Amino acid sequence: MTATCSDTGLITLEDLRSAQRVLKGVAVRTPLLRVDGLTERLGVPIFVKPEMLQHGGAFKFRGAYNFVAGLSPVARARGVITASSGNHGQALALAAQLFGIAATIVMPTTVPRAKKDGAVRLGARCFYEGVTTAERMAKAFEIQAAEGLTMVPPYDDPMIIAGQGTLGMEICEDLPDVDTVLVAIGGGGLSSGVASAVKLMAPQARVIGVEPEGSPKYSMALAAGEPVTVPANPTGLADGLLAVRIGTRNFVHLSAFLDDVVTVPDSALPRAMQLLLDRMKLVAEPSGAITIAALLEGRVKPVGRTVCVLSGGNIEWDGLRALIGDGEQPS
Repeated sequence: MTATCSDTGLITLEDLRSAQRVLKGVAVRTPLLRVDGLTERLGVPIFVKPEMLQHGGAFKFRGAYNFVAGLSPVARARGVITASSGNHGQALALAAQLFGIAATIVMPTTVPRAKKDGAVRLGARCFYEGVTTAERMAKAFEIQAAEGLTMVPPYDDPMIIAGQGTLGMEICEDLPDVDTVLVAIGGGGLSSGVASAVKLMAPQARVIGVEPEGSPKYSMALAAGEPVTVPANPTGLADGLLAVRIGTRNFVHLSAFLDDVVTVPDSALPRAMQLLLDRMKLVAEPSGAITIAALLEGRVKPVGRTVCVLSGGNIEWDGLRALIGDGEQPS
């Protein structure tokens, strides 16, 4: 089964419902949790959607499983391959394991140990190439051509977008009167899926994208009117959000459904991670905490019932200690 998309190239509510049926009983339906400390401080109800509780420790399982489920038996049997900064790779490795097929993952040489170990533990064959999306994609396409594997895009695909969008559906089902949703922007799979679902189900809600200052690929695309490439190889703490270019389909969806986009400095991420750990007992990786950081930094003024999507929690103990072990207590 493939996502149908409308005449505009946008996924439809039926695409989202189809993905939700595929994922029912397979993906974790993560809860909405109220953050009392922030609610009191900001004067409006603040909730988090903790996707670190998802299989593989991040939202990526939703899209990867939906894509693999939609492949023909012949395409699945060839084995699957992807390029990933880490979380999509783990997600695909798990989806492949559940379908009993082989998975090959190309990750950057700088991939955090938690993400690398997770993919290996799930039985994936792993390669490590360069530090940019372009470098690892080139290596993945080289292996795909040599071995006849099926490529699973990390974000620029309607099945991936619809799978990630089930997260937004759950927000609207659990909080029908939601007013504001904050979601991280990397390559655009999560943000385009969530924005589509929220606007189709709760059109009154604002959806705001959050990017790291070091890789404002959607902000740049919005200014240019089309996807553009970040000029320098981006670096920063939020390794899962350092794509150098927003996906083409993702840009179309975000242009249609996203209300605003803000950027957040690296310096705000450890504080957000520490708040989530101290107050919520949730471990978030830097990318996963960026929506909370946007509130703490005042980059977004929350209006009404506000949901922050926490995209993942794949960080190892040493990495967590290095970031927040000696930090100040969050105020």
